[in-house]
Amino acid sequence: MQKILMTLLVSMILLPSHAITICSEELESLPIQQNGRAKPLLVHARENIKYLTGSYKFNGKSSVTTYCELSTGTLTDLTAKIEHVDLMKLLNIGEEHYVTYSKLLSMQNLLRSNFASLPKHSSFQKSIDSLLEKIEIYKNITTGNDWLIPEISNGATNWSTYSQLIASKEQLTPEKFSTIKNDYIKFFGDNYLSELTYTKLYLSHWALMFVILALFSSVLLKKLHVALSFSTLAIAAQTAILVFRTIISERAPITNMYESVLFSGYGGLILAMILGHLKKDKILLIVGLSYNVCTLFMINFANNMLPSSIGPLVPVLRDNFWLSTHVTTIIISYGALALSWVLANIVLIKKRYLGLGDKDDRYYSDLIYLCLKYGTVFLAAGIILGGVWADYSWGRFWGWDPKETWSLIVLCIYMAIIHGKYSSWIRPDLFIPLTAGAFMSVMMAWFGVNYILASGLHSYGFSQGGTIFIGAFFILQIITLAITFQKKN
Repeated sequence: MQKILMTLLVSMILLPSHAITICSEELESLPIQQNGRAKPLLVHARENIKYLTGSYKFNGKSSVTTYCELSTGTLTDLTAKIEHVDLMKLLNIGEEHYVTYSKLLSMQNLLRSNFASLPKHSSFQKSIDSLLEKIEIYKNITTGNDWLIPEISNGATNWSTYSQLIASKEQLTPEKFSTIKNDYIKFFGDNYLSELTYTKLYLSHWALMFVILALFSSVLLKKLHVALSFSTLAIAAQTAILVFRTIISERAPITNMYESVLFSGYGGLILAMILGHLKKDKILLIVGLSYNVCTLFMINFANNMLPSSIGPLVPVLRDNFWLSTHVTTIIISYGALALSWVLANIVLIKKRYLGLGDKDDRYYSDLIYLCLKYGTVFLAAGIILGGVWADYSWGRFWGWDPKETWSLIVLCIYMAIIHGKYSSWIRPDLFIPLTAGAFMSVMMAWFGVNYILASGLHSYGFSQGGTIFIGAFFILQIITLAITFQKKN
């Protein structure tokens, strides 16, 4: 017991006094700056700790405490999760998926040399690139250069890093941070705290819970009152997400993959509820809820692929009118076309395993055709609006950019299917399989250009980590078509 007490005493003496006292949950509302935008420390800490470790907590400690302890030097055993098999071999960690950042710091030269020797855009090279980026973020945090804190003097704001404040012998205490926060709110208001509220409400989790309950209710119960109630709650939660992100970013919430996936599911569910009400058929509600579940699962659990962070806009996106019209129209079109895709696959599976009469087959074909018409009209309008915006921003209406080209390919495919259905050029037994397969072109235009091609003027929408998802989607859809395809007798 004496030895334990002595060890604790020595540890307290050796640790910097500011490190012992300042790291607490009270820091979560402290304003910090990132990419020219003020945000609560909690938001910044969650994003960084999640990116570095794959979790919002580390060893039971919250992201704020973990981030603060990294900055103050009291946490030195933070670990990175390694998924790529070749990268595990390179780091010589055996079957372990975790390695400390302190070890990774000593292996930077090895990682860089291997990165340079690997084929460009290979999965191994991308894994090393991502790990090197994490190491740099870790270095910035541990050196105190990632934490920009405001100091207000005579109405002027000076943003200093944590390391600069320590070097200037600034006494950092909870009281000092409270004063910094109050001074900032006094001069600039507390609008930045709306992001703290948004983060702590976990609205996307509530939306997912409501939409799952709505889906089960719509399938298991004959009456739709319960399902519609849960659906309304799900829409309300998603509306709140979009409103919060609009207030925080001061622009339409449709500028990254996270927001486009969210908005597509949101628009698809609303359209499905409207069409379901007009047609008096709950199958459209089930389809809308099914697609909405898919999108909410993605934004909740595919964080590395769909980062939820709110960042500054590139100059070309700073026209809110064109952003709100062109991108919104395109994303709504994806939602409408997704409804036709979900319904088409449901019908294919039902025909293959449960059987479907000619009358029901024609009825479902008409519903799919209805969704296709809405989706294609919105897509055509979105492409035209995009061309006008491109002429306004880049001085040309059309430039065969990969995103533009694939949008046109999608439009041509769906126009051919609609024309073929209307003119009976496409046989009735081929219409539904073609509709199900056509959505692969949407996924290529939406995700493939961003995650696979990653080139062109639309580079502001590019992300990493979605190649496996796209490949898996294509394989599953092709397998579904192969299994369910039935030749006409």
